[in-house]
Amino acid sequence: MTAEKKLGLSLSGGGYRAAAFHLGTLRKLHEMGVLQQVDVMSTISGGSITGAYYCLNNKDFEAFEKHMLEALGHKNVIRQVFLSFTFIRTLLFLLVFLVPAVYVLFTPYAWLSLILIGLLLYLFVRFQFAIFPVSKEIEKAYNKFFYNNATLSQLTNKPLLAIGSTNLQTARPFTFSRLKMEDSSYAFLDPPVRFKQDEFPVARAVMASSCVPFAFTPVHIDQVYFETPADMLRVEPQLVDGGVYDNQGIQKLTQKGSLYACDIVITSDAGNKLPFEGSFNNLLVLLIRTMDVFMARIKNFQMVQDIYDNAANAGRQMAYLSLGWNLEQCIPGFIDNLAKGKITEEVIEAHQFKPEWVADPARYRKELTTYLENEVNYKVILQSNLKPPQLTIARNVGTNLTPLSKEELTYLAIQAANLTELQVRLYCPTLTQPS
Repeated sequence: MTAEKKLGLSLSGGGYRAAAFHLGTLRKLHEMGVLQQVDVMSTISGGSITGAYYCLNNKDFEAFEKHMLEALGHKNVIRQVFLSFTFIRTLLFLLVFLVPAVYVLFTPYAWLSLILIGLLLYLFVRFQFAIFPVSKEIEKAYNKFFYNNATLSQLTNKPLLAIGSTNLQTARPFTFSRLKMEDSSYAFLDPPVRFKQDEFPVARAVMASSCVPFAFTPVHIDQVYFETPADMLRVEPQLVDGGVYDNQGIQKLTQKGSLYACDIVITSDAGNKLPFEGSFNNLLVLLIRTMDVFMARIKNFQMVQDIYDNAANAGRQMAYLSLGWNLEQCIPGFIDNLAKGKITEEVIEAHQFKPEWVADPARYRKELTTYLENEVNYKVILQSNLKPPQLTIARNVGTNLTPLSKEELTYLAIQAANLTELQVRLYCPTLTQPS
């Protein structure tokens, strides 16, 4: 890779599934000598769990990987929440209303039960985030399991980590890094609102990045982290999961003029195909499913705009890999993109394609396939390809924060590693070629 080109790596959201999948991506990039070249790492939600820990412990990859596998296989964030004083306090609050409400049902004052239940519902809806601030407990678990009171200033210089969240106040991304934490909307206010990032907890930034709407409480920025404390009267960031705005973390790496913009981009996406849901028998299920559809629509739009069109128009090498993809689809997909004009001249030149292949990929599809299979070591990669039952296990892993089995960890990492090597060799060939 030429020295002047910046390399960016984005790690998508997806809870522990994403954290484990991205371990396979990092492992393969490390083996290929590419991870050491990464200048910027953009992370979302589950990708932030792994990315932040790597950027605090990147001097010894084996030690980093060993700890992450141990944590993902044994550390239960959700159980930690249920064992917390905050949860017990919330449970007691509910019982204060529910026990009397049940008791009076068996007395002449049964009508009081409706009043008690109504009052409980009002208080819980009105003050839910104060009664049960679940995000604070998850932050404590993150800190205990992964980050040990680290602050943004302790993150590595290279790669520069950009932890992405979504600001509900502005409907814009809010990004945390060792250089700054900001929402671009605030930067253009007069005077601009700026934040002090040095002592901001890494665990809180990761919590903001993985703060799933409907499930967790939005993360706030305390007054101590405002450069001008009075600015807290002007803006009030309400931070939730970065995946609400950009679940792949690509936007920061491709946005023109961004501090994090890169010339070559690799994206590791732990998302899976949207599963079929056969029954929508209540409003909550319907609401969650509707949100899934919106997120899938955003993802598909971003893939077209940020990957294929962006690469072709900006001349940017971009390798994208997704848990839902099969190895067998990658080379045919590359040839399809070549036929559509989505492969850059730099990539074509690096692969040393014959002019007639580029002019008419459909006609020379067989020759292109054979050539690419030899060039990217496809048969060697295919030897470690997961069997269908193993792929099913990997793709059925949920996005929650509970421990994964050894099988799940292994299969997620293998799928990520295989796709990473194949896609990087296809779409970013200059990274693996001698300087």
